[in-house]
Order: sequence, then structure tokens, then C-alpha cells
Amino acid sequence: MRPLLLCCQVGRLVSVFGSFSASRSKLITQVPAVAHQCYFRKTMHYQTEERGQANSPDYRIYFRTSEGTYISPFHDIPLLAETEEEINVPKKLKRNESEVLFNMVVEVPRWSNAKLEIATKEPLNPIKQDVKNGKLRFVANIFPHKGYIWNYGALPQTWEDPDHKDNETKCCGDNDPIDVCEIGTKVCFPGQVIQVKVLGILAMIDEGEMDWKVIAINVKDPDAKNLNSIEDVRRSRPGHLEATVDWFRKYKVPDGKPENQFGFNGQFRDKDFAIEIIKSTHEHWRALVEKQTNNGGIACENITCSKSPFKCSTNETRDVVLSAPAFGNALPVSSEVDKWYFV
Repeated sequence: MRPLLLCCQVGRLVSVFGSFSASRSKLITQVPAVAHQCYFRKTMHYQTEERGQANSPDYRIYFRTSEGTYISPFHDIPLLAETEEEINVPKKLKRNESEVLFNMVVEVPRWSNAKLEIATKEPLNPIKQDVKNGKLRFVANIFPHKGYIWNYGALPQTWEDPDHKDNETKCCGDNDPIDVCEIGTKVCFPGQVIQVKVLGILAMIDEGEMDWKVIAINVKDPDAKNLNSIEDVRRSRPGHLEATVDWFRKYKVPDGKPENQFGFNGQFRDKDFAIEIIKSTHEHWRALVEKQTNNGGIACENITCSKSPFKCSTNETRDVVLSAPAFGNALPVSSEVDKWYFV
């Protein structure tokens, strides 16, 4: 299906309907900007709207429903894929937990370097590029890899509570939604919402903070039917899990940081363990949006959480997006981003 070009008064909208090939993603995202034009892609029930200039500190990707209501990808997209059209927050994970499908918000496509992430401390939590010491962050290419080696993102309606100490690692959460490495064959794009099944989890410790990494696969991926556990990944993809640990261990070293550490001696835990961790972070998130715990500076504005004192109107969410800079041409990226590092 070709992208549909329409006129718009608010910026560039991207409707996400399933996965696209890397080449098609490039065709769309590298089109020169034209004032008030929108490029639509299909994705489940959500659209994304770009504001500002890509590769700049003011670049943002906002989310809206197919009806045009602006939402938070952190708080308003349901954790459980089966409940994505419900108005209220899902109350409990179903008992047949091995069959649960989760929504994943893709932040960073595979093979790319820009460290895009949900802006947890901004209203409506758009995706933005992280900034450190006044500079946009790009992850280094650790030989033999190029950028991120999976589609990287987060599970909505989860939160790693910085006041909660993990029983095993004795580390507290990193104040973010739980991270996901999607290992499917398709390259996704920023803001894409996909359904994934969980295969396992890695306990990374980042500068003393707990930073779980869920391993999952897009349920629509050709390999999904054959990958149902972390052992399936180990058997069918030799070296993939080892490369994942190596990547997370070393990716900050070129920035002068020490290697990251891991709980459980760097061994992946299985699907059941992963789902228990996800359940825990979902309950911490619920306490967050219902103002039952210290919010750690998190922006909790939402439109769907009925018990949340942060629930706001559609007019308020629209005003947030309209106050952002207008969409414009992407800025150039330094060739340094393509440099290889041998660590």
C-alpha cells in the first residue's frame, strides 16, 4: 500500500498499520518537508505526528488515536494487546499468561543510532531524541554491529519504580517504562505500535540501577510461530543472545562509561519470569498514575485512566501538541555517527 498524502494544519501525521520494510520506511521518512502535509502509515489503532526538526533537540513524535484524540504512549496505550480498545486500564493480566500478547511502542529501529525514547517527564510523553551534556545522543557502533541490533522500545503502562528494590539484584528501578528488544526480521520505525509475545528477559544493571530488557518478537513475524521461549532463540539463532549481552555490556564504553553489569551472571531468564517482572512494573505504573506513590518527576497526563487524578481533556492534550514547534526539514547528521569502535 502506498502512503496517502493529505493536507493537515498541525504537522506531519503518520498512521501506523503493521510493519514496513526498511526501504519503504526510508522512502517515507526522508521525503523533504512540505508545510502542512501529512504522510500516513497504517498501525493498529494509532497515528503519530512529528513536530520540530528530526536530528534536533526540539524533535518530537506525538501519538493520537484513529479518531484524532491525542494520547500518551506511556499511559494511554494498553499494556495488553487484547484490551487496546477498552476505555479503562486493564485490571489484571489473564491467567493463561503464556498466551498473553503485549503492545510495544517502538522507539528505535534496528540498525539505527539516534537514541530516541519516550519523554517520560514531558506532557503526553512524546518520543524525542535523548540529550546529554547539550548534545544529541547517538549510540556508538561497537564492531561488528551497526547501531541497535534489534527494534528497541518499551512496554506501555509499565514503570521501573526508583523506590522499589529488586529482591535478587538489590537494585532499584531506573524510572522508565520497561525496555523491549524485538528480534523479528522486519525493521520497524519510530512510533510504530506492534503486538509482541515475550520470550525472556535480561537483568541489566546500568550505573547501579535496575534496567530490565525484555526479549520479544512481533507476533506477525514469520519466525514468531517457531519462537516461543528463550531456549528457542538460543537453538535457532546461534550467537544472537550472546551478542545482545555483549552489546549492552559495551555500548556506553565509547562515551567513557564503565561496562554495564548484569544480574543472574548475565543469563537470560525465561518467559514466566519475564511476565512476573512485567506484572510487577505494571502495578508500579498503576500506583504512579493513581498518585499512590512518589512520581519521580514523571509526567502522568492521560485521557483513559479513570482513577487517575492526572486525567485531562482532549482539548488540553491538543493544546500540548499545538504548542510544540511546527514540523520542518530534518537537520544533517555528522559522519561521526557511522564510526566503528573496537572495544
